[in-house]
Amino acid sequence: GDHAGRDAVGRLLAHAADQFIVRGSSGPTVVAGYPWFGDWSRDTMTSYQGLFLDTGRAAEGRELLVAAAASVSAGMLANTADVGGTEYNTVDAALWFLHAVDRHRLRVPDANAKAKGSSGDLGVELLDVLLTVIDHYRDGTRFGIRMDPTDGLITQGAEGWALTWMDARLGSYAVTPRIGKPVEVNALWINGLNAVAEIIANAPRGGARVDPRLADLRALRAKAIRSFHFRFPRPDGLGLFDVVDGPDGDDASIRPNQLLAVSLPYGPLRAAVSVEVARSVVTACRPLLTPLGLRSLHPEDPRYEGRHRGDAWARDHAYHQGTVWPWLIGSFLEACSVVGSPTPHLLDPLVGHLRDWGVGSVSETADGDAPHAGTGCPFQAWSVAELIRSRGGAR
Repeated sequence: GDHAGRDAVGRLLAHAADQFIVRGSSGPTVVAGYPWFGDWSRDTMTSYQGLFLDTGRAAEGRELLVAAAASVSAGMLANTADVGGTEYNTVDAALWFLHAVDRHRLRVPDANAKAKGSSGDLGVELLDVLLTVIDHYRDGTRFGIRMDPTDGLITQGAEGWALTWMDARLGSYAVTPRIGKPVEVNALWINGLNAVAEIIANAPRGGARVDPRLADLRALRAKAIRSFHFRFPRPDGLGLFDVVDGPDGDDASIRPNQLLAVSLPYGPLRAAVSVEVARSVVTACRPLLTPLGLRSLHPEDPRYEGRHRGDAWARDHAYHQGTVWPWLIGSFLEACSVVGSPTPHLLDPLVGHLRDWGVGSVSETADGDAPHAGTGCPFQAWSVAELIRSRGGAR
């Protein structure tokens, strides 16, 4: 019956996930998409729960996270290793890394790791690196990434760069630079502060070394949450600003990035007191919903591009200006659950898509306009990972 059908899909998804996990010289790594992408740290960390924890591959995942920790430079993870060298030009990958370590720590009681000579708890083992990330984001690192001391929020950006996941660039022209304080970057910052605070709070009491940091992290988080609630909700009540304090003020574009403020486990809108604002986020994002995921921009926005086709310029221009991204369905479903309206049936068309284009996998993107044909990489790691996570795992 239905259970057998579910199991068949689970097996298919586990097989799809397996294709993205490859062994490099420094252990397991993730290919972001076939046939064009290599190893992108943002995609790896965003995919971590679905690819590793929800498929029973936590031991390999642990190895990957330890190797990633060793690559942190000035609080940042390298964006990609597939352009010949490493480039540290992403604002969110290190914050997704904090999230991945937190998810691993909660899912995997690491007692058995003691036998292998590690200290057991991965969070404790990596704590110094996690604090390095927090400290560099607070005090400032590359590309103007730093905490604004007045409100505790993260600001970022540099002319000609696109440091968020909406990273399309045509030469030195950034299509969506999002300079200022992007909504999902600040949701990830607030989430990450709590993740690291929880590691310290639950660490075996190894002396007073860690305790002063706990109060510090909690104070930083409380300040950032207050500022988030003050700055991000739009005055018209329709969700959140996409970026605040940019070169031209606040950006009210309706994009799916705001969903992370609700969907992240320690996101700023997870608390019961925020439920009205959280509902407004889900309402604002409904017009972005398609059978294959969420559009990257509201279809009535004058900049909306309904087709992700044509030459490199046309494709890159449309990439985050209306193109559909299947990976976002996970955040949308999670946000719906948080506000008390779970909608698991929204995954059905994505399950159907497994037979449709990159057979047995989920595409990177799709056209914003119906019929939302798949575009980009036919096989994309975070698209598969978020479908697995949203279905509750794959074996």
